[in-house]
Amino acid sequence: MINKTVLQGIGAAVAAYTLWGLLPVYWKALNGATATEILAHRMIWSLLFLLAVLAVRQQWEWVQVMRRQRRLRWTYLASATLLAANWGIYVWAVQMNRVVEASLGYFINPLVSIALGVLVLRERLRPAQWLAIAIAAAGVAWLTYSAGALPWIALALALSFGFYGLLRKQTPLGSFEALTVETLWMFVPAVLWLGWLAGNNGGMHHDAGLWLLLLSTGVVTAAPLLFFGAATQRIPLTTIGILQYLAPTLQLLLGVLVYGEPFSTAQLIGFGAIWTALAIYTTDSLLATRRYRATLAQPAAD
Repeated sequence: MINKTVLQGIGAAVAAYTLWGLLPVYWKALNGATATEILAHRMIWSLLFLLAVLAVRQQWEWVQVMRRQRRLRWTYLASATLLAANWGIYVWAVQMNRVVEASLGYFINPLVSIALGVLVLRERLRPAQWLAIAIAAAGVAWLTYSAGALPWIALALALSFGFYGLLRKQTPLGSFEALTVETLWMFVPAVLWLGWLAGNNGGMHHDAGLWLLLLSTGVVTAAPLLFFGAATQRIPLTTIGILQYLAPTLQLLLGVLVYGEPFSTAQLIGFGAIWTALAIYTTDSLLATRRYRATLAQPAAD
């Protein structure tokens, strides 16, 4: 029987990935603003919301950590740059009716992270994991061939978030505090960009509804993180790893069923290869975890 804590963790994870999966609806509602303006607002209001939450929680230990470690500050500058690129490309893709290709990026992302773990961190893969990467690569190659061009939006999203995850893996702060540091780096450029927009191109003339949505980008950014943080404290990472595919699946369904983006047979073949790769990788991970737990329990059984 699943205990209450695990159910709460699963619920929090589902909430986080559902919110991330439905983000295209929110960015579509902001079509009256440009992608760069939305990005700047997201940076500013995310920082202010995060600082408010940290003030309520009285979580300021990270400030001393950042003061003592100059190298860490530069690492977070690099991760902030990658995150800003990821956010900007994603918002632009949604506005340009490329939600399906954007969803592909987040299906590919876990496999990019695996590849970076092998190439950079010298992690070792099991044969099934190598097979998963090979099948995913074949899927991307097929999508490139059938479209006559690289799916650059998907690859840019997957690579930017993959390298972002690599940097964050090597830093000590929790996800909430780390995002606060990253948005601190983004804050001044964002304010300067909005100031330039206000003084040029006739200013930023939006109705009250659009301004409210822009001001709410901080909550929209941080809320899934709060759910995600609650989930990681209650359920295994393997469970979270399976649930993470809920977000790109929702994005794909939105792109095809709600926004009427094309989804050809060729795309289905390419996506199918990547889904197969993810299924192989996930199954292998679950079996490996089960074997590991059985090994730990063995001495107690004796």
